[in-house]
Amino acid sequence: MDTPLQFYPRNPAAPVAEACNADPIVGNRVELQLLTTLKCNLKCSYCSLGVGDVLGSQVHVEYSMDQLVAFAEQHLAGKEVYVTFYGGEPTLNRPMMIEVMQRFPHWRFQLQTNGTLLDDLPDWVLAKLSNVLISIDGGEATTDGYRGRGIYRQVLKNLRQTRDQIGGSVTARVTWGNPATTFDELDGLVEDDSPFDYLYWQFVADEMYEGDSVERRKAVLVQLIDRFFASTDKLYPLIPLMGMVRNKVLPNRAQELYAGRTQCRVSSHLINVMPNGQIYPCPDMMYVPTMLMGSVQDNWLKPSPLQQAPSMPCGSCEAYSWCRGNCMKNMYLGYVKNDLRYRANVVEPICDLLRFMGREIDRHDPQAWFSKLSLPVRRQITDCEVYEYVEVMP
Repeated sequence: MDTPLQFYPRNPAAPVAEACNADPIVGNRVELQLLTTLKCNLKCSYCSLGVGDVLGSQVHVEYSMDQLVAFAEQHLAGKEVYVTFYGGEPTLNRPMMIEVMQRFPHWRFQLQTNGTLLDDLPDWVLAKLSNVLISIDGGEATTDGYRGRGIYRQVLKNLRQTRDQIGGSVTARVTWGNPATTFDELDGLVEDDSPFDYLYWQFVADEMYEGDSVERRKAVLVQLIDRFFASTDKLYPLIPLMGMVRNKVLPNRAQELYAGRTQCRVSSHLINVMPNGQIYPCPDMMYVPTMLMGSVQDNWLKPSPLQQAPSMPCGSCEAYSWCRGNCMKNMYLGYVKNDLRYRANVVEPICDLLRFMGREIDRHDPQAWFSKLSLPVRRQITDCEVYEYVEVMP
């Protein structure tokens, strides 16, 4: 049974920007990532929440649903809200997921999950999910190498069992950490009999770019990009390539959803609520006290502290017009914090890969390719809803 709305006083130490009624959310959309728990049933070797002893540090949600209602009334009113249930493994706290869905039936919902417990969710919950991001790392050997023996087959089995009940799309969310990952592994995730509608990958933000590993990734990227442009009657559903091509063919689209800010959204309208109610802009930086930007219990919110800075070299980069700064965590650590090792071993290799992708796309003349597409395929490029749920850039 719903209880009356309760309003809580703002934190007296809330920033001046809040006192001046500056809207911390840029635009009319909010991506509200609710971490249902920091507990996980897997131990993936590259998990970013392992940094700073975050993983497993908060198991129970400490704010009430009435406090979340009051926070939404105060800071999210009049905006389109879409929730991503996040963790840890969010399905370990199904009651919280269900309570949010019932209390806010007008919101949209996405689930980011390792997929091992997907078959335990009620059918009506699956039907309300606009997108499901399944964390997977490529083929069976690569996935099991990071996640544990048998995980790949378990996830694919669960997904095929539940696919017809899921109301929206299903996206394979790959952390591309292993330089030995092959074209066939990634291509297999979106082949005709695959339960995935889209593939999204993120270049791992860890020191895995030594030796020839960047060149090995580039060789796979060439194959993926060649495959993407090989057809004009059917889309090869790889989100990073779709997003880059959209940004190159229609440059204004690189800015309109994010008000010209970085396309990872942490500067504009992405807020992450920890189980303890604290709010951070980036899910990978919840161990950094200076990143705190709000609290559900104390009902305050300030603009994201992760913004483009003069020390970042993005403005002079050939990719900036369509990349818009990409990962703010990487740029912040590499250039604002001036972590020279992180910059050399993580940031610069990833930026090199992104520039390489842009050049390879240009080699295929994306404007000419786009002009040959049927209107339905064009719309898949220009208006893909999944752009709202994952980063356009890898």
